Amino acid sequence: MNCKYFGKCASCTLHDKSYEEQLDFKVQREKERFSNFTSMDFDIIKSNDKNFRNRAEFRIWWDKDENDNHTISYAMNDFDKNILEIDSCQIVSPHIQEIMPKLLDLVKKEKELENKLFAVEFLGSTTNDLLVTLIYHRKLDDSWNELAKKLELELNIKIIGRSRKQKVILTNDLISETLNINNQDFKFEYQEGGFTQPNTNVNIQMIEWVLNNINSSDKDLCELYCGGGNFTIPLSTKFSKVLATEISKTSIKSALRNCALNDVSNIQFIRMSAEEFVQGLQGVRTFERLKDVNLKDYNFDTIFMDPPRAGLDDVTRALAKDFEQIIYISCNPETLHRDLQELTKTHKIVKEALFDQFAYTNHIEAGIILKKK
Repeated sequence: MNCKYFGKCASCTLHDKSYEEQLDFKVQREKERFSNFTSMDFDIIKSNDKNFRNRAEFRIWWDKDENDNHTISYAMNDFDKNILEIDSCQIVSPHIQEIMPKLLDLVKKEKELENKLFAVEFLGSTTNDLLVTLIYHRKLDDSWNELAKKLELELNIKIIGRSRKQKVILTNDLISETLNINNQDFKFEYQEGGFTQPNTNVNIQMIEWVLNNINSSDKDLCELYCGGGNFTIPLSTKFSKVLATEISKTSIKSALRNCALNDVSNIQFIRMSAEEFVQGLQGVRTFERLKDVNLKDYNFDTIFMDPPRAGLDDVTRALAKDFEQIIYISCNPETLHRDLQELTKTHKIVKEALFDQFAYTNHIEAGIILKKK
């Protein structure tokens, strides 16, 4: 990837390496980290070497030119945490890359759109559906709405305006996506404010890696941290029934919509934390949110977990050890390694992978499949 901000913009920390070199650096680091558990090779899921992000956020920087006229530009932090003005970004999708300068040029022409603009967020899809959130340090009024609607039409995008305690939705606050997974199309709607995987190509390969390395089962799947159903819906094709939990209201609403889009009826979603669900499953506590769920109807043999960076808590680790098969997707290999200290007492690792979601950074994600000993 050829980016004029390499070595300046702090987003790409491994700027001094080619794509293959930065990937090899991370792979060797993780092989060493997990060497006490297994000597098997990781499956390596590569990213595209540029234009791989369908989600991005940029600060808006205000300055003055040599004639004392004010200017605005996109900005990131440099390695000294100072402001770095930019006019392009090579890691975002081609569609976001195309819209970025056009959007800013049009915003500059209207003081009502420009006034106290603080940041811009982009959420895109492979179907070229693009949602742009304009974030302000002021209250938005009807005149802003009118100009923002014209901006939507001119750029063929969706726009949301945000300021303190205010969210203005012009068309809607979601985008449509279609993921082709193992030659089957799955439809999703991604809502602003909900979690989405930023690297769509790697996300598809992550889901395929899981599907291709487990067998179909006439038993049931328990999923924790299900988000909007990114893994849940494709995995539902492999199991009789799925019971999935998620704490975020936004994500649960998305998951239910996504099930309807794909005509999937064998998934039941519960809005509760993983720790609460474990307590309910084990009968330690009763929860109103479980009143319509007959846990005895489920015959689980597999648990799927995609936790936040903190990894699993003690209660969830203990629960996982009761399942025949554990599928663990981790955004933090450090906490995954910690959790495996316990999980490998009862299970053996049968498959492992590394997913390069965030190329040119030190970050890499991991997947582990374990079977009961």
